[in-house]
Amino acid sequence: MATLAVLALASLLLLTGCGGSPGEKPAGEKAGTAGEPIIIKLAYVVPETQSTHLAAVDFKRFVEEKSQGRVKVELYPNGQLGGDRQAIEAVQVGTIQMTIPAAAVMSGFQKKFMVFDLPFLFKDRQAAYKALDGELGQKLNALLPSLGLKNLVYGENGYRNITNNRGPIHEPKDLAGLKIRTMENPVHIDSFKLLGANPTPMAFGELYTALQQKTVDAQENPISLIYTSKFYEVQKYLSLTGHVYAATVVLINNDFYNKLPEDIKKIVDEGAVKFRDEQRGLAAGQDTEWVDKLKQSGMQVNELTPEQKQKFIAATRPVYDKYKNEIGADLVDLAIAANK
Repeated sequence: MATLAVLALASLLLLTGCGGSPGEKPAGEKAGTAGEPIIIKLAYVVPETQSTHLAAVDFKRFVEEKSQGRVKVELYPNGQLGGDRQAIEAVQVGTIQMTIPAAAVMSGFQKKFMVFDLPFLFKDRQAAYKALDGELGQKLNALLPSLGLKNLVYGENGYRNITNNRGPIHEPKDLAGLKIRTMENPVHIDSFKLLGANPTPMAFGELYTALQQKTVDAQENPISLIYTSKFYEVQKYLSLTGHVYAATVVLINNDFYNKLPEDIKKIVDEGAVKFRDEQRGLAAGQDTEWVDKLKQSGMQVNELTPEQKQKFIAATRPVYDKYKNEIGADLVDLAIAANK
């Protein structure tokens, strides 16, 4: 099904011409040297109000201005070109050049990316940045060229938190029997089983309706998605569990990148670093702002005490034992070491 989705997307872009001008080069062919602009299609699932899009607008401006028009960046927010997985596959085949998916989705392409799915891995954002921008991130990045991908930088969606309609979540026992939507991710599913919940994998696009129709009782996502998806309309309680740090990856087609003129590569690299720094700052600020707005919307919000959080950490520790060998003990240890 995933392959069919990519072929359909490729056909759509060819038929509609939304890939650029008639003379546009395919992903792996060098361009920008004979008067034609290099087209970079950048797709992601988040809406225009979210930090990723806001920083992407500035990435587009920087690259276009620095290249003096030799590069044109086309932005496709709101999942216009498909979900995270579809967009990654489209970048692999060169239908689009860039995408910014959740790192959790990458585990479907390279299992070692499951390191980011381990619960309560990073004590705070600074520890996460230390790991992502350091040796852990470098080791994971080195695995991507064989998949036709290159990661320019790591961004973020922030920490994942739980919403539900039953009551505040203070301890694992409060999750007992709760039917909670999770990503189709084995680490996430196993973590919630250990907490006593009934995890129900479901596509994100189906989630609002599922909550509205009470197909599921609860869900877990970063604050930015809880707010922009208006889950406050169908959920009463928000518990700031911060159980998973949700990184993102700024992916580019590896062949396309390697065939860029050297000066354009440098501009793209510089723009990506600027994107990372701006987007992280915006994401942290939006979390604070949007929690306040969620309270104003009528949601009851609670934070975990250190003692309460420790109970969640203890309950989910078996997940580390189960997946450490599959992920790689060296990667797990590097992530944990970032907390020191």
